[in-house]
Amino acid sequence: MAQPLIQFKDVFKKFGDGRVLRGVNLCIYQGEITTIIGKSGEGKSVLLKHMIGLIHPDAGEIILDGQFLSKMKSSEIDKLRGKFSYVFQDTALFDSMTIYDNIALPLREGTSLPKSEIRQRVENQLQLFELEDVQDKYPAQISGGMKRRVALARALVTDPEVVLLDEPTTGLDPIRKNAVYALIVGFQKKFGFSVVMISHEIPDIFYFTQRVIMLDKGKIRFEGTPDEIRRCADPVVQQFIQGLEKPRDALTGMATQLQGERKFEEELARLQSDQITFSAVMFTVENLEELNEKIGHVAAQIMLKNFAVQIKQRLDITDSCSRYSLDRILVVLHNADKDEARRFATRLAGELKKKDLLNSYEGADVDIRISAGYAQADQDSLTKEVLAKAESKDSRYFEFELN
Repeated sequence: MAQPLIQFKDVFKKFGDGRVLRGVNLCIYQGEITTIIGKSGEGKSVLLKHMIGLIHPDAGEIILDGQFLSKMKSSEIDKLRGKFSYVFQDTALFDSMTIYDNIALPLREGTSLPKSEIRQRVENQLQLFELEDVQDKYPAQISGGMKRRVALARALVTDPEVVLLDEPTTGLDPIRKNAVYALIVGFQKKFGFSVVMISHEIPDIFYFTQRVIMLDKGKIRFEGTPDEIRRCADPVVQQFIQGLEKPRDALTGMATQLQGERKFEEELARLQSDQITFSAVMFTVENLEELNEKIGHVAAQIMLKNFAVQIKQRLDITDSCSRYSLDRILVVLHNADKDEARRFATRLAGELKKKDLLNSYEGADVDIRISAGYAQADQDSLTKEVLAKAESKDSRYFEFELN
C-alpha cells in the first residue's frame, strides 16, 4: 500500500486530568475522502488539530507526508501547514468582513499574489459556490447554509492539498446538506485534494467517503471502507451506527442503502423458499455534476428529490426503493421478471417531463440524462452480484433525456 499522507503512531493527549487520546494509530491516504466518526467528546476535533500542529501530542508521533512533525522546525511546520485548509465547526467567519473579504483573506495574508489574481480567484469562488449575490454582505446577514459555503470557498481558494472539515453540515436541512456533500465530492474529484472530515451524518457519509475511522474512548475502534464498517461484527461499532442511522434517507424519503440491501436479501430468501421471482432496476442520474454546475447544487438536489417522488408514485405496495448512492436509486420489483422491470423503466421514461423535476428551473438550458439498468435474480444469486449487474454499463437498458 502507498505511504500514508498522515500517520499517527501511539499518540496520547490529555487536558488537565482528562485523557482524550489514548494511543491513537491511524493512516490517512492521498486523494481520499476520510471520515472520522464517534460519540461527542471523544476527541475527534482534537485529532484534526493535531494534523496541522495546532495541538501537539504528549507522547507518540505524527508523520506528515513522510516527515516527523516533532523533528520539524517552526518554519517547516508553517510551510507544511500552508498545504492544509481547515473548516471549523462554527465556520469561523469574521463578522466585521464582507463575504468577499472573508474569502480573500487567506490569499491576502498567506501569499504574495498580485491584487488582480486575488480578485480573479475570489470571483471564481463566488461563482462556483453560488455566492455572487451576497459578496457584499456580512456573515450576520446570510443563512447558516450560506455561511458553510463561504467557509468552504475560503478553504479552497488557496488550492490546498488537504482539507480538514469539522462537522460541515451540522444544522442544515436535507437539501442544503446534500448540496454541501455534492460540493465537497465535486471539488475533490476536480482538484484531487485529500479530505479529512468529522461527521455524525450516518448513513449519508457512506455514499461518498472512501475510508471511515471510528474513535472510541480515545482509541481507534475501526478503520476501513463504508462497506466494511456496515458489516463489521464489533457490537460497539454496530450499536453506534444503528443509533445514528435514520429510518429514511432525509433527501429522497426512501430507504437508505443498507435498508435497501436488507430488503433485497429478504426478497432473495423469498425467491429461494417460495420461488417468487423479483428484479432490480438501478436508475442513475448520469450528468448530476453537470447539473450542479449549470443550475446550482441546491437546484440539482431538488431535482433528485423530485425524481425520487416520481419513482415512488409508480411503485406497487409490495415493491421497494432506496437511495443507493449520491446519484443512484435502486428499485426492487416484487414478483417481476426482467421484462416487467424493463417495462417499468420504459413507462417512467415515457411519462417523465423535465418540469416534473426542475420546478421553477424548467426553462433552464439543461438536459437531464438518466440511465436505467436491470437484473433479474435467480435462486443462486448473491446480492452483490445482482446489484453489480444492474449497475454495470453492459446491463443498462437505455439512457433517456429530459429536455
